[in-house]
Amino acid sequence: MATLAEGAESFAAHLTLERGLSPKTLEAYGRDVRAFSVYLERHGVSDCAAISREHVSGHLEALRASARRDSSRARAFVAIREFLRHLVSAGYAKSDPSAALEAPRKGIVLPHVLTEETTVRLVESVAGSDPRDLRDRAILELLYGCGLRVSELCSLELVDWLRNEDLVRCTGKGSKDRVVPMGECAARALARYVDEARGVFAKGNADERRVFLTRLGRGFTRVGVFKMLRERAAAAGLDASVVSPHVLRHCFASHLLAHGADIRAIQEMLGHSSIATTQVYTHVDESRFHDVHGAFHPRA
Repeated sequence: MATLAEGAESFAAHLTLERGLSPKTLEAYGRDVRAFSVYLERHGVSDCAAISREHVSGHLEALRASARRDSSRARAFVAIREFLRHLVSAGYAKSDPSAALEAPRKGIVLPHVLTEETTVRLVESVAGSDPRDLRDRAILELLYGCGLRVSELCSLELVDWLRNEDLVRCTGKGSKDRVVPMGECAARALARYVDEARGVFAKGNADERRVFLTRLGRGFTRVGVFKMLRERAAAAGLDASVVSPHVLRHCFASHLLAHGADIRAIQEMLGHSSIATTQVYTHVDESRFHDVHGAFHPRA
């Protein structure tokens, strides 16, 4: 017999030590399992073995009644299902009560994408030659030109830049490594930053191996990149509220697809484990077809 708290603690250790999930994913799983535990306790359940199918479906219905989005309920179901499977494998429960339940349907949420002209305008607005400009231009070029997640960009080290091959190696979700090609613009911007400006930020600290550094000589954080990007967007005359590192990642994928890139290749470059995740960009492209039809067809 194991309490809910013991089961949740065991599950958290399993995710951290055996699954190698990112901190953000661990946080989301923990949040969903805690919410489920609160629901169970309110319904008199304190033992892992006492969780029933009705408890799972009841919690999901409570989420729906509280106007939680379809995507949030679908994510919560995945977390709960993984939690219940772990309870079985750990010997805390005899069966998984979620096994016969269908996951809530996850509606398609189209990512926000800037037009090619707007994206280029943002990137090329950083055209100065001082160290900060060279650094920020290189960051923008890599976010848009390589489709990196902001966490991947922040963790890049000098050894991850395969300079002679115009490739960059990054570690994505689940600690999975991948190599992404750099276009001419991104490669040139990165080379100029490293050769001419990085030393200014490093302040002679040869032990700092991360590529992108702040004025204090430390590696950039996700928040720091986000703030910089918003400032650059505002300076370029754009609506800063719709610009983020992840939006540039969306632009990378959507613009590649619009120019005929193979979706499997895009999947590999983005580091998606499932092609279904990448296929959302086909819907973005289809929505543009409707816009074009409505604007130009004589019988629209």
